[in-house]
Amino acid sequence: MHIRDLFTKHRTTFSFEFFPPKNPAGAEALFSEIAELEQLRPTFVSATYGAGGSTRELTHELVVRIKRETSLTPVPHLTCVCQDEGEVRRILERYAEAGITNILALRGDAPANLEGYDPSTDHFKYASELVRYIQAFNASGAHPDRRGFGVAVAGFPEGHPGCPNRMVEMDYLKAKVDAGADAIITQLFFDNRDLYDFRDRCEMAGIDVPIIAGVMPITSVKGMARMAELALGARYPAPLVRALNRTDGSAESVRRVGVHWATEQCRDLLDHKVAGIHLYTLNKSTATREIYKTLGVKDSAGLM
Repeated sequence: MHIRDLFTKHRTTFSFEFFPPKNPAGAEALFSEIAELEQLRPTFVSATYGAGGSTRELTHELVVRIKRETSLTPVPHLTCVCQDEGEVRRILERYAEAGITNILALRGDAPANLEGYDPSTDHFKYASELVRYIQAFNASGAHPDRRGFGVAVAGFPEGHPGCPNRMVEMDYLKAKVDAGADAIITQLFFDNRDLYDFRDRCEMAGIDVPIIAGVMPITSVKGMARMAELALGARYPAPLVRALNRTDGSAESVRRVGVHWATEQCRDLLDHKVAGIHLYTLNKSTATREIYKTLGVKDSAGLM
């Protein structure tokens, strides 16, 4: 289903994100988790793309398998980094052939171990250029669906790590929307005030596409450190840190606090009529199922 249709059908969307497994055993374990989450009937699910396209084939295999073996709507990530125009077109052609109808277009990160990488040599230097290319692909009639791919892009409620000027940052985001983006999925955040401020600034900038809020429940102290690293400095509010400090430090107590915090985030976001909530699952279903249960949401269709 095209992303525009998803927002027509649902007052608020609920979506989940997975990352590609590294081996066959991991693939089977992930699909067991996906089977659990499929029962919640999310609006869509996304699959990440490793730095520099390092998990390109794994992402493609995961997305196609989700499309083929489940009732879920997959939205694969596609990045600019380390890819030329021909590679991107071949990926789009493969997804189109498989019946995939949506893409999350990202600039992406270069692999940490890629020596001598020069971003100026990339064919697509900005996500807005990738969005424009996808729309040109759509216009060419190369996709069996006459509308082609729906396109989502990334947003950064705490500010883009590569752009300290928040006003210029909004110009870049507006460029992605003007190039043809249908929706924005945000980076994870832990203070909803950051999302509401971001949403207000988008409105003032003339950005009128749906904004889907990215939420990740903390499930371990190690995971917190990893999140901060991957999100390039995710900000942990003092009340969250205090709550974690009150625990006995055990894995289960930290997990309970993290899931409770994420659940309260989701409740408040729903109360403030957010367009959608995107849960970063880390390929596990338990926290997401607990959040649904506590919110009293049977499934995403219950938010219609």
